[in-house]
Amino acid sequence: MLLYNSLTRTRDEFKTYEPGKVKMYTCGPTVYHFAHIGNLRSYIMEDVLEKYFRYSGYEVKRVMNITDVGHLSSDADTGEDKMLKGAKREHKTVMEIAKYYTDAFFTDCEKLNIKTPDVVEPATGCIDDFIKVVSGLIEKGYAYIAGGNVYFDTSKLKQYYIFNNFDEDDLEVGVREGVEADDNKKNKNDFVLWFTKSKFEDQALKWDSPWGVGYPGWHIECSCISMKHLGERLDIHCGGIDNAFPHHTNEVAQSEAYLGHEWCPQWFHVHHLNTTGGKMSKSKGEFLTVSLLESKGYDPLAYRFFCLQSHYRKSLVFSYENLDNAAGAFTKLLAKIAALKNDGDVDQAKFDEYKARFVEALDNDLNTSLAVTALYDVLKADTNDATKKALIEDFDRVLSLDLTRERVAEDETPAIDPEFAAEIERLIAERAAAKKEKNFAEADRIRAYLADRGVTLLDSREGTTYKIG
Repeated sequence: MLLYNSLTRTRDEFKTYEPGKVKMYTCGPTVYHFAHIGNLRSYIMEDVLEKYFRYSGYEVKRVMNITDVGHLSSDADTGEDKMLKGAKREHKTVMEIAKYYTDAFFTDCEKLNIKTPDVVEPATGCIDDFIKVVSGLIEKGYAYIAGGNVYFDTSKLKQYYIFNNFDEDDLEVGVREGVEADDNKKNKNDFVLWFTKSKFEDQALKWDSPWGVGYPGWHIECSCISMKHLGERLDIHCGGIDNAFPHHTNEVAQSEAYLGHEWCPQWFHVHHLNTTGGKMSKSKGEFLTVSLLESKGYDPLAYRFFCLQSHYRKSLVFSYENLDNAAGAFTKLLAKIAALKNDGDVDQAKFDEYKARFVEALDNDLNTSLAVTALYDVLKADTNDATKKALIEDFDRVLSLDLTRERVAEDETPAIDPEFAAEIERLIAERAAAKKEKNFAEADRIRAYLADRGVTLLDSREGTTYKIG
């Protein structure tokens, strides 16, 4: 299998330290708000990668963090903690926010057939691990204390910028949006390992440490959670391309300084999902979530299909027109598959021939677009329906589009308990009132709550209706 490696900037043969086993780390969400569909594109592609490893016979252990502390609102060590910002926005505690949006994230993942990683670890559960590694970095001379905070000293590294040939002038403080100078730093690229109360008096979550009461920086958590569950060496680290700098760059710096050897040889970065106006964001334009797509009548798996039609290393442009095209193609694909008959035995020669095409596509830098083409080739193949169905079921172990699942017809509405129906109508009215008051967070909460219970809200100019299932 050839995979593009962001570290070498070449397509490399995928190898593991231990034959037949993959240690895989995925950067998880910062749970201060709903994940938008741009975030979820990365998780869809990482899910395909993990499932393809398993399909190929590997034993996989995949670990994901949940950032519930330490991620600030700029891409440097400045601004407000995103979790605290979310808590203030919704007048809840930080841990209430973390619980609610963690649950919402995994609900979205379930709708998109994204497998839950083998280990999911919130940052707040690893404070002792963070303190241990930060202490070790100080002892080894890679970290220093200034202004009450502990910083990583990037001047001690032979090479800091590892993922791209950055021009240092482009990374000067103030060039990137939202970055402010920190006078405590010895070097402009140094980053915080541990904050103390000297910097953020209103921080909601604080712990005792050798350097004072405080909390960890964002970057240290992924290194420590990975080491805790996967040991001193990773086989592959995944994330969105926007995390390559500074987050993943800082992970490598602190991990290899602490361990004294190479930490992770293979990096898998998924490129952006853009709107026609640019990079997708939670702070501008329509907040595009899975629940919003459902409210407009889209099957979440149509969005997964939309993502699979493009290569993970290409920016993908979202528009409703593009999604409509994908949803239409997905509906037609499902109809063709549903029309297949149970006739005869599987033709093993044909099965092997078409499976080889599927494998060839995914071995070629996880080319899901060609893998989908291989799926269409099966439907056009000169073989019986039993062989086609066997191939489709086999491919769907990776694609996870529920290609052979029986679906409820649009006009088949499941029976509903009258009390539950009354609750739904009450919540629809409360949501309408919240939207009128521009309390969109509450409106989103109600929609997500109903979605968790199998109720999809359908908004139109005439009002809001719903469907079950």
